[in-house]
Amino acid sequence: MAAQSTWTVWELEASVTVTDAGALAGAERIVRDVVAAVDAACSRFRSDSELLVLQPRMAQGVAVSPMFRLLLQRALDAAAMTGGDVDPTLGADLAALGHGPDQLGTTGLRSVPVPALANGAARTPAPASAASPDMPATRAPGWTRLGLDTTTLTLPAELRLDLGATAKAVAADLAAAEVHQRLGCGVLVGLGGDLASAGQGPHEDGQPGQWQILVQDLPADPAQHISLAPGYALATSSTQKRRWTHRGTDVHHILDPRFGLPAEPVWRSVTVAAPTCLEANAYSTAAIVRGHAAVDWFRAENIVARLVDRRGRIVTTGGWPTDSQGSRGAGSNPADPPRQAAGLGAAGGGRHG
Repeated sequence: MAAQSTWTVWELEASVTVTDAGALAGAERIVRDVVAAVDAACSRFRSDSELLVLQPRMAQGVAVSPMFRLLLQRALDAAAMTGGDVDPTLGADLAALGHGPDQLGTTGLRSVPVPALANGAARTPAPASAASPDMPATRAPGWTRLGLDTTTLTLPAELRLDLGATAKAVAADLAAAEVHQRLGCGVLVGLGGDLASAGQGPHEDGQPGQWQILVQDLPADPAQHISLAPGYALATSSTQKRRWTHRGTDVHHILDPRFGLPAEPVWRSVTVAAPTCLEANAYSTAAIVRGHAAVDWFRAENIVARLVDRRGRIVTTGGWPTDSQGSRGAGSNPADPPRQAAGLGAAGGGRHG
């Protein structure tokens, strides 16, 4: 029989669900250990994390632990697959906006939405020479200036790392894989809006089934029940959570890397299904950054997603089930590999291959 345990980590709800109730205690210990290792490597909220200890010396080049290297490499993978929309070098911008401890003494930035996205305009920003108080100048992508070879990490002194956009997703992927490998049961790991599974799902009528998921950001948002095939992942990015007031302006934590400012909240939330939680999280985050342009991008790439706009209207791409399908169960699975063509799996979540 399936069993679940929940607790709080990073001010978010963490959970682990296993298909063997006898494995629950061991599964929770594994998930907690993985989360603790990720936190020790890259937290911006603890002075003894590897990230904060090494940050002052990164311009000269530093050696990093295997865990830190893995987390950083996955962050660079996310940057590459999203064309830089998910950038791991926005730590100084987040600190300047008041998100987390500001050990850097960074001066505040103007906390305003990006006008280019506010009206659904094309994602071609104004050149630096045309910048105005209402349209800040763009800057070179930070992630392309980062150096990571087999022994050394280097980062320009004016940049600061923040791996929070991807580390939580990587933790979910690592924890699910570790539970399944060590305990042999099917498992679904949840860290906030990031879900990763491994092994067979709960049994239905004597056969391995699928994970039943409620997709809903806040209680007042539209809800949908879906099924997720074993081995697939789901991630939701939201502009409604992690909000605060900075210098009189309401801001959120998902930044447009071109400006280092909060992306215009065209979408209240974006949920993506993919083979890994890293992919799902990268695409859901990038959709917030791209605004209206995300829909055509997702449809061109066959990314399975559900986007909820600021008025609560839903747009789906890549074969995401309709509400009527989801409520029935039959035909509502966004991640069923046997039914999907061309190697994407029904979760797709990204480019072929």
